[in-house]
Amino acid sequence: MKIGIVCPYSWDVPGGVQFHIRDLAEHLIRLGHEVSVLAPADDETPLPPYVVSAGRAVPVPYNGSVARLNFGFLSAARVRRWLHDGTFDVIHIHEPASPSLGLLSCWAAQGPIVATFHTSNPRSRAMIAAYPILQPALEKISARIAVSEYARRTLVEHLGGDAVVIPNGVDVDFFAKADPNPNWSGQTLGFIGRIDEPRKGLPVLMAAFPKIVEACPDVRLLVAGRGDEEEAVASLPAELRPRVEFLGMVSDEDKARLLRSVDVYVAPNTGGESFGIILVEALSAGAAVLASDLDAFAQVLDQGGAGDLFANENADALATAAIALLRDPARRARLSASGSAHVRRFDWSTVGADILAVYETVTDGAAAVAEDDRGTGLRTRLGFSKDTSPS
Repeated sequence: MKIGIVCPYSWDVPGGVQFHIRDLAEHLIRLGHEVSVLAPADDETPLPPYVVSAGRAVPVPYNGSVARLNFGFLSAARVRRWLHDGTFDVIHIHEPASPSLGLLSCWAAQGPIVATFHTSNPRSRAMIAAYPILQPALEKISARIAVSEYARRTLVEHLGGDAVVIPNGVDVDFFAKADPNPNWSGQTLGFIGRIDEPRKGLPVLMAAFPKIVEACPDVRLLVAGRGDEEEAVASLPAELRPRVEFLGMVSDEDKARLLRSVDVYVAPNTGGESFGIILVEALSAGAAVLASDLDAFAQVLDQGGAGDLFANENADALATAAIALLRDPARRARLSASGSAHVRRFDWSTVGADILAVYETVTDGAAAVAEDDRGTGLRTRLGFSKDTSPS
């Protein structure tokens, strides 16, 4: 099958949507499909052979974050050329309602279109106001996927229609088989995310950290992600700042090793999350997970069965829960075992098969419609109407 996938966000800025698209494309290629991904990218960004650049993106505030998007006449021309050259059996557009390549592709594409909605934003006035503009494009979509029940709810409430829920995927064995880093052993908490993006919740973890250190004097915190490191620890007493080790941007391999090494992975995100791929990666690595009780996080963690939850934006609650886990290795082992079993449902072997089933449904439907149209055209040329046949 020839599959065209549209990424709305800049390929050179790491994010959950980009990782999902990358892993989906590589999974499909391993299965023997022909895949091309269209994505914004700076000229100097090294791209995998399956990615086609649609040009440089610009930063735009979007869903409580800053997304790097690509929109305009030049982008539209590149979309049309990619679609023309690709002759795809199916187009898979991610975030078609965002002002980026997804919407441009939805306007320009012909044939079967599958759309995945990642955003969870229950109070988006902008999305409601934009609906009249979006409607003609959205009506062209053959099948809709939401990555979680909360993304599906956003779609239903703001744009109408419905979607099948297929979660983000992860290569479970990649994380499960990673070698722990002995330099990261001991009582260790881990955090991965953009340091200077408030909704990722690092300030909540920093506010909780002094109380955690007081109860667990040997604990340290590993932080991976881009951002201002000095600003991140500015709220901590000077004597505690050496307990926080910043790793900067890490490779996929080092991320897996980090998650395999920590005693507790902490996800203190404060909102705007429709899924939580980092939780799935941490569960895959066998880490005990502690996360804010966002609806999407609670769903990923089986309502607390696969990881512990604390009250969102409550530093004291985070500290109390972290201390309890650090002091209870048996509890951490139970969470690791239950999380490792639970996370198998997110493996690409399952998620990829579900997405392929959607592709096959829409392409089979398009083929049936084309066959019916050809039959109608033949009957018309023979002098019969649509509703009659020769007797």
